[in-house]
Amino acid sequence: MRYLTPLLIGLSSVAAAMGTEHPNVVVIYGDDVGYGDLGAYGAELIPTPHLDRLASQGLRFTDGHCSAATCTPSRFSLLTGIHGFRHGVRVLPPNAPMKIQPDMYTLPQMFKEAGYETAVIGKWHLGLGDGKTPVDWNGDVKPGPLEVGFDYSFLLPSTNDRVPCVYVENHRVLNLDPADPLFVGKKKPEGFAGTVYPDGRTHPEAMTYYASSHGHNNSVINGIGRIGVQWGGKSALWNDETMADEFVSQTKKFLARQSAEQPFFLFFSSQDIHVPRVPHPRFHGISKLSYRGDAMVQLDFAAGAILKALDRYGLAENTIVIFSSDNGPVYDDGYEDGTTVQTSTKESDRGHDGSGPYRGGKYQIYEGGTRVPLIIRWPGHIEAGVSAAAINQIDFLASFAAFLGVDLAADQGIDSRNVWPALMGEDPVGTPILIEEARGVALRQGNWKYIAGRGKNPGELYDLSKDIGEQENLISSEGERALKMKALLDSLVNDDKGVRQALASK
Repeated sequence: MRYLTPLLIGLSSVAAAMGTEHPNVVVIYGDDVGYGDLGAYGAELIPTPHLDRLASQGLRFTDGHCSAATCTPSRFSLLTGIHGFRHGVRVLPPNAPMKIQPDMYTLPQMFKEAGYETAVIGKWHLGLGDGKTPVDWNGDVKPGPLEVGFDYSFLLPSTNDRVPCVYVENHRVLNLDPADPLFVGKKKPEGFAGTVYPDGRTHPEAMTYYASSHGHNNSVINGIGRIGVQWGGKSALWNDETMADEFVSQTKKFLARQSAEQPFFLFFSSQDIHVPRVPHPRFHGISKLSYRGDAMVQLDFAAGAILKALDRYGLAENTIVIFSSDNGPVYDDGYEDGTTVQTSTKESDRGHDGSGPYRGGKYQIYEGGTRVPLIIRWPGHIEAGVSAAAINQIDFLASFAAFLGVDLAADQGIDSRNVWPALMGEDPVGTPILIEEARGVALRQGNWKYIAGRGKNPGELYDLSKDIGEQENLISSEGERALKMKALLDSLVNDDKGVRQALASK
């Protein structure tokens, strides 16, 4: 046996080298989590020890961005490497068809091409079905994540404030009773004799958890008004208070199935801290804020549970963990949950400002809308610290493709660019050009930011090196610069070949 030892050692070295070349990748994606919602980014009233520990062990970016100030286009861009405005992607209604078409190249497909197993657990909100026929919630729910590159999915199909309020595992609604079939739509199905939920508009007293402040008052489920109308499916209803625990449980099951032979990519897409904020009672009062703060504590718990599971299964050392968010913060977003308190100058949650020092938040084109926490950890490969490099989540596809040796075709991930050196902490600049999207578009070029105007409005121009709060509009005094940035932004937005080729040709 002793003569086999050198061979075994050699094989072990090869296996270790292969593991280093193909590390596991876990993306933990928060919902409506602003730049200032983590302790590592300055939050004083919300304890986030697990995410703070991740930040202390990895690289914390101070100029990390999602692509848009709302969730659906940001998620679309992260998974496709394409800006949402190119396909008219906006926040989707409950019964919307899938926005990622099966013929689109995606981040999970890229990982599969590199030999990875892929999974998505949590919020989807990218639509389901082909749009040609209504989604059959009582049969196979597809196309969905499995048709665009994921091997396994456990979904909150839309958002937690929208129907249907059920989990979908792969192609099937979980725990659905055929005797109480599930339908989504304003009109009661013909011959339907199943569960009918209260209408929050005519029966506001049914909203016992907390009331709707605006727009969240259709089907009342679990005492909470929702957007959209659901019929039936009572046996399959989720429990809002245990949703985070359910997603963590499914994640642990997935991680327990992994082995050293095949790397994996996991997209853990949390519902926290999106409305309705319904943290488990064990988290109530832990923050010094309201439901929003306690939901952030719950998200931190979920992240910590995933990190502990990686440790438990011996996966942590060879796993890249990324934490970020789909857009900036929002306070009152449809429910009277006691979050919003108006201060003298800014909307905030009892003195806590989720956007940190930045202006705006969810839905807004200012920095607070897309500048979000971004942390990346890879033990032994990324030196812990802080980076001011500009990073956009849309660039994950091209960056990981370059690292893994996957060649992108010209029509794949057309807006995604390779910023791998910046992600590894080796490049202090990152992307020199960054497009931000809300109800309009903006261009970041270094520290200069141009916000496109409409009609006779010439737009806005800010020098973020001196004015991070975007208070002094320099459009008049820096007119020539503004015109050049406008021309560049227009060319990038209108080029159907995408930002990557447009910049390469300049």
